[in-house]
Amino acid sequence: MSFIFAYFYDNLMSKTEEACLKEWRQKLLKNVSGDVLEIGAGTGANIEFYPKNIKLVLAEPDKNMRQQIESKISNSKLKTTIVSDGTAENIEAKDDSFDFVVSTLVCCSVTKPERSLLEIKRVLKPGGSLVFLEHVGAKQGSKRRRWQNIINPFWKKLAGNCHLNRDTEASILSAGFKINDIKRESMRKTIPIIRPTIRGMAVKP
Repeated sequence: MSFIFAYFYDNLMSKTEEACLKEWRQKLLKNVSGDVLEIGAGTGANIEFYPKNIKLVLAEPDKNMRQQIESKISNSKLKTTIVSDGTAENIEAKDDSFDFVVSTLVCCSVTKPERSLLEIKRVLKPGGSLVFLEHVGAKQGSKRRRWQNIINPFWKKLAGNCHLNRDTEASILSAGFKINDIKRESMRKTIPIIRPTIRGMAVKP
């Protein structure tokens, strides 16, 4: 199942990438610098948008996804890149290691989102930033949120533990981050139940 999901992921997301995600990724990543960690790097959709002079670690536990990452790195202009099989819940790095941690469409599927965000905070340098782009639960009490809640038990089994109704913004704040910038927008060219998104930057005090 993992092989099939990894193989078809880019094709499944291609229309949404062209409609909005590529633009959002480019704007979010253009100013990252120094030592950068991306958790749940997937098939490497962010690789083309990173500045070339950063020191980048791409953490992705799925071996089939990592194979696609390796292929994209070989065709990129990045100078220093390491690919890791680490997970968001247990990041293989010392405290205060990174200037930026990047999470794009990841918090929906991690096993323990609160622990993952505390791990991100741990490995960030003081004043370092979490750059995030996540699909999230719709507004509480809305029709879309009710449908997300109904479908979620079945959805997460079919879509690699992806949860439709997570309140990721609240989880980021609960982990002790200060959100400096956040945008809420509908992810276009995809099914309605996964359209609500947040993106922006949160700082470790």
